[in-house]
Amino acid sequence: MKIAFLGPHASFTQLACSQIFPNNELFPQSSIIDCFNAVLNGDVDKAVVPLENSIEGTVSMTLDYLYDFENICIEAEVVMPIAHHLMIHPNNENFETVISHPQALAQTFHFRHDHYKNIETRDFSSTAAAAKLVAENPHEKWAAIANSYAAKLYGLKIINSNIQDFEQNHTKFIVISKNKSLLELDYPKTSEKTSLLITLPEDHAGGLHQVLSVFAWRQMNLSKIESRTLKTGLGNYFFFMNIANEWHPVLSKNALEELKSIGATVKFLGHYNEYLLES
Repeated sequence: MKIAFLGPHASFTQLACSQIFPNNELFPQSSIIDCFNAVLNGDVDKAVVPLENSIEGTVSMTLDYLYDFENICIEAEVVMPIAHHLMIHPNNENFETVISHPQALAQTFHFRHDHYKNIETRDFSSTAAAAKLVAENPHEKWAAIANSYAAKLYGLKIINSNIQDFEQNHTKFIVISKNKSLLELDYPKTSEKTSLLITLPEDHAGGLHQVLSVFAWRQMNLSKIESRTLKTGLGNYFFFMNIANEWHPVLSKNALEELKSIGATVKFLGHYNEYLLES
């Protein structure tokens, strides 16, 4: 199979992707939307993209594209521990700027404030791309925040290890495809869930309560509810919802039918397993 992932090489997404699909062709993409397009256009069979970080929260672009792209489903979710390292070019140990992905910079804010308070930062497209840039520009006074594989791949020197502000730093990645199938992986299974995108029938008092009651009286546990703007005007949202536990065909089918009967628009993203990967 052909698998796309948010690149470049040595990104955290590649580390997750290579564990999920160790024997398949992996194709780096420059953005999350490129991953979705690669699946939609049939250039690849599946793609792996980040969904949520335990420190910085949901990757909003991923939610938006799950809503915008028709026929894209979730086959599996994986959780991977995230470790950040500060690295420099071995021939230039003086740096005045730290470059990395905005999420990595945010996840290491307190460390940088305590140890490199006067060093400026610069956002970059990914942690791996930042490491690659430092490696290719030894004359620049730059340091990068990335993973240890990126340091090894690009020949950089790690000067501070595990600089994330919280020890329990994990990122969730999802496997997307055009197939409504369940992907079984040989990793510890932590949970089952069903994901839905729901748009309320209209903006009126009690609208969200009406939707939530569909799940409440059936005792279906919602483990996540998050709103995202529809970009059609202020106050217009869709909701990303996760239903925890096993899939109950009759109960779940009836819930979806009731949601539609009250005028809500429902996009079924899939029922899938969550797995725990190695760091």
